[in-house]
Amino acid sequence: MNPTAARLARAEPTTGALGHVTFLGAGPGDPGLLTLRAVEALAQADVLVADPAAYEVVRGHVDPGTDTPLQGMAEGDPPVCAGDDAADLVMRAASAGKRVVRAVVGDPGMDTDAAGDMLALADAGITFEVVPGVARAVGVAAYAGVPLRDAEGGDVRFVDARTADERCWSEIGGSDATLVLSCALETIGATASRLVASGRKPDTPLTVTVAGTTTRQRTWTATLGTVERTLKSAKVLPAAGAERPVIAVVGERGATARRDRLAWFESKPLFGWNVLVPRTKEQAASLSDQLRSYGAVPSEVPTIAVEPPRTPQQMDRAVKGLVTGRYEWIAFTSVNAVRAIREKFEEYGLDARAFAGIKVAAVGEQTARSLVEFGVRPDLVPSGEQSAAGLLEDWPPYDPVFDPIDRIFLPRADIATETLVAGLVEMGWEVDDVTAYRTVRASPPPAETREAIKGGGFDAVLFTSSSTVRNLVGIAGKPHNVTVIACIGPATARTAQEHGLRVDVLAPEPSVHQLAEALADFGAARRDAAARAGEALKRPSEKRPQRRRARTT
Repeated sequence: MNPTAARLARAEPTTGALGHVTFLGAGPGDPGLLTLRAVEALAQADVLVADPAAYEVVRGHVDPGTDTPLQGMAEGDPPVCAGDDAADLVMRAASAGKRVVRAVVGDPGMDTDAAGDMLALADAGITFEVVPGVARAVGVAAYAGVPLRDAEGGDVRFVDARTADERCWSEIGGSDATLVLSCALETIGATASRLVASGRKPDTPLTVTVAGTTTRQRTWTATLGTVERTLKSAKVLPAAGAERPVIAVVGERGATARRDRLAWFESKPLFGWNVLVPRTKEQAASLSDQLRSYGAVPSEVPTIAVEPPRTPQQMDRAVKGLVTGRYEWIAFTSVNAVRAIREKFEEYGLDARAFAGIKVAAVGEQTARSLVEFGVRPDLVPSGEQSAAGLLEDWPPYDPVFDPIDRIFLPRADIATETLVAGLVEMGWEVDDVTAYRTVRASPPPAETREAIKGGGFDAVLFTSSSTVRNLVGIAGKPHNVTVIACIGPATARTAQEHGLRVDVLAPEPSVHQLAEALADFGAARRDAAARAGEALKRPSEKRPQRRRARTT
């Protein structure tokens, strides 16, 4: 019997049915590279055993009830049992009848410990499966814009420089194969010297990529003879602390020479930018997805909190009127208005069927999506500008022949403007303008976030209304002057300027998606300007003045 299995069989006798283990490849770092099967396995897991790097990739797909023993163990904690490690945790949980996922970085087939763990499970009679992932060496090279093969073919060798022996170095030094090396950034100079000593030419090109497939990715192009000098010039060597793993691609087939045209990932317009989105996670979902597509790292910080109206009787009467046929239309001007009606329906035991016979309008696509999730497909969404003005542009005037009822139910916030009401009344409609919810200033974000806002830790902030400007400054302070300020419209820009902020980006139309696109165009223009000037591109936050260290006596 395998030693691990024997030890655990003695430590905890198996009782009842045995569990099942899934060895899951978490890929090289980008959560978007997880396979559909991996997501499915994570959702079904009773226990997840994952090292920190793998856990960061898979955490978004783990059920809240899943046990994650490694994440609950602080450094220095005593082991759960004698000789406790990841393999022990897997065996113990599976022996207790649990469905276990063992997540590893990259692909399980490339993990040096996975095969031994599988043998231990087989010896113990526990079933297992393997869900492959994108291997680090392959995925990182692809994200760095370095194809491993070209039209002429050629051999590709994958080498772990940390465990390679003399025979391996001799073979790869004497060949012309493209090498994909797994090593540490701090030892890349020694690794390059080893290759030269083994027969590779000093002018052989190579690329070195750190934090591959993540928005912290950075790639350098050099030769075996110049790589250490290149990294020192970039001020990434030497470094203190733990070694940083990198993927280095070595070869003479020209892939590195074409990297300036093939580096699709690092050339995204907002690559690596930390962008502050002063909205709740629910409100910012589609906007954050759009920012990620430009390479940014969005951080949602709510600046308002939503509370019920102080006098709910008006909402109660309006909802009863909705059911009894008092209204021809109901108009939703925000996702929060949809949520307020939905909660009131649940309070009365109603569902989306209560909208039968009533026309429904939504101020924009995001509000419309919220209605569809509720089971209601809106009859009217602005064809142009997604705002109250855009909704009025498409709203039909009251016609007593075709409209048996002349009344509209408008549930909205307590601080909403009168534009929509005035426009509807002008078209002949009667409007029940009802406060469905109140907006109040949110609680301040954590101290770390406040410090990042005031200290220049964010590259940009997107302001989607004047209230987000006022509330963010009120709860967290004024953004640093290196931070790019992007505003959704002129009114929001004026409010930002009144608070002493320099407005860098203005959306061409009052739409959150146009705002994100405008910021991406701004980032692309900065990149082009740096390239024309022959300068290294820096994110806005990298230009903030460094704090002086206090003198010690």
